[in-house]
Amino acid sequence: MTLAAAPPSLRHEKVALPGLAAAGCLMLAFSAFAPWIVRTHGYSVFVPLLAASGLVTIFATQCAAKVPVRIGLPAIFVLALAMRLLLVGEEPLLSTDLYRYIWDGRVQAAGINPYRHVPADPALAALRDAVIYPRINRADYAVTAYPPVAQAFYFIVGRIAESTVAIRLAMVACEAVIVAVVLDLLRRLDLPATAVVAYAWHPLAVFEIANNGHVEALMVALLMAGVWLLVRSRAVAGAILVALAALAKPYAVLVLPAFWRPWDWRAPLAVIATIALCYLPYASAGSNVLGFLASGYISEEGISSGDGIWLTALIQAVTGKLPSLAAIYAVAAAVIMLWLGLRISFRGSEPPREIVANVVLLLTAGLFLMSPNYPWYFLALVPFIPLGAGAPAWALTIGAFLLYRPLVLPHNDLVWKSLATLPFLIVLAAMAWQRLSRRA
Repeated sequence: MTLAAAPPSLRHEKVALPGLAAAGCLMLAFSAFAPWIVRTHGYSVFVPLLAASGLVTIFATQCAAKVPVRIGLPAIFVLALAMRLLLVGEEPLLSTDLYRYIWDGRVQAAGINPYRHVPADPALAALRDAVIYPRINRADYAVTAYPPVAQAFYFIVGRIAESTVAIRLAMVACEAVIVAVVLDLLRRLDLPATAVVAYAWHPLAVFEIANNGHVEALMVALLMAGVWLLVRSRAVAGAILVALAALAKPYAVLVLPAFWRPWDWRAPLAVIATIALCYLPYASAGSNVLGFLASGYISEEGISSGDGIWLTALIQAVTGKLPSLAAIYAVAAAVIMLWLGLRISFRGSEPPREIVANVVLLLTAGLFLMSPNYPWYFLALVPFIPLGAGAPAWALTIGAFLLYRPLVLPHNDLVWKSLATLPFLIVLAAMAWQRLSRRA
């Protein structure tokens, strides 16, 4: 008598569950030891390990698809929460932006418009302390760069507690909204709920939100809620939420074309009204209400010169300085995004899977053309990975860690941006080759 072969699903489950558990434990251990790695070995070791941990998350995502929801989902959430709780009390490892968030909340609590004064202004001397103020970046020359929805969030959290732990816990709370939306969209797209591990354990989400406390968590929560409403055929309400997302971090506007239908002006008017209403409480700052974003950020980040944009920097490395190149690139990028937006808008009503694909296309193209200098800008793509964004999104979000420029190569922005972009270009080339091969 011979034993029958185990059903394929059972065989997969026996392999996948231990694999998921092992990946989760590895990510948990990395979260626990990350501060020690930075202190002992520095960023030249930590950043490559951070990127490598993304590969662990890819493996976990493959395993999770074969694990029963009743077992896999609780394990995913327990480990995801544990990873975050290990990091919220540690010093920020990769960015000091959250100190500006706390400061802006404190300034507003004192009844002062945060767009009026740089932190070092004598008018704010009474608000300074020995914990938050010394760690604020650009304190002596830049007013806040954050729009009004972010400012309101900083004010509210600061009234609960003015601490790095409080602001980071608030950002992690925003992730609860992101996860809830992803789970519902997974159900609507007929995808396994356990695919949420691609977001929950993604190192970009774990470290940039739980440890660095970036406001992208708020932006992405609002953006995802807007996409959820769009999938439920509530485009105007969804557009309002995306407008609020853009008032937390402006590049959320990239996805707004997905909410517009030709000759229906309700969504654009709702967006304009939302922006105007949110800026109204800060209007006393006058022309300064756009903050450092308009007064110096574009120049400082090399956008106006083209040095901070990968494609223009690459061209200028070969040709030398071309004074009008950045302007030409800006026009070309705007035309590309306008074409994509109109193409998507004129398609009309589409099923949920296509709606999500359209949003992913707009985000991916926009982020590539923006060529951000900082990894956390790519957080907007991470919740779409479990929804089918696939290899290009994995490549961009994991490659983004190289923008931290670990000191194993010359400290050259073009070198590191090229290395960060290379995985994405390889994936695109592989996808194009597969498509051509099918046609042949």
